[in-house]
Amino acid sequence: MPDPLGTDVALTRYVGTAAAAPLDFAHSWGTLDLAVTPRVVGLRATGPAGLATVSGRANLAQALILRLLTPRGSMAALGHPGYGSRLAELVGRRNDVATRNLARLFVIEALGQEPRAALRNLAVDTDPAAPDVVRISFAVLPVGDPDPLALSLELRP
Repeated sequence: MPDPLGTDVALTRYVGTAAAAPLDFAHSWGTLDLAVTPRVVGLRATGPAGLATVSGRANLAQALILRLLTPRGSMAALGHPGYGSRLAELVGRRNDVATRNLARLFVIEALGQEPRAALRNLAVDTDPAAPDVVRISFAVLPVGDPDPLALSLELRP
C-alpha cells in the first residue's frame, strides 16, 4: 500500500528529533539542496549514484516548508497558480505586531491548501536577541498519523 503522505526527491535536510513530534528546521533557501544517496554494492558504499528520496513524515515536512518558502503564484506557469505562500510579501516590512499577524495569516492560508495535514498549533513571534527575525513554529496532524509533526522556520522581513 502506498504511503498516504507520499514520496518525493529529497530537497531539504530532514533534521528530526527522536520524539513523537520531530522538528524540521530551515533558515533560508541556503539550507536547501538536492540530496544524493550513495550507491551501495553489498554492504559497501561505492559513491554517489542518484537523488535521494524522502517518504512519509519527512516528505510531508519537506512539502510544508517548501510551500511556505515558495512565493504564491510562482508556479502558475506549471499549472499551480495557488501554490505557495504570501510570506515573500513581508520582505522589507518592519518586524512589528502587524507584520507578525500577516505572517500568521499567510501561514494559515498556505497550510490550509495541504490536504495531507491539518494545522493544530501556530506561533509567530520574535526573539529579543534577534529583533529582525520572525520565528514561525507550527504543528500539523498528518493524515492517518496520531502523532503531530512540529516544524519551525525563521524569516527576516
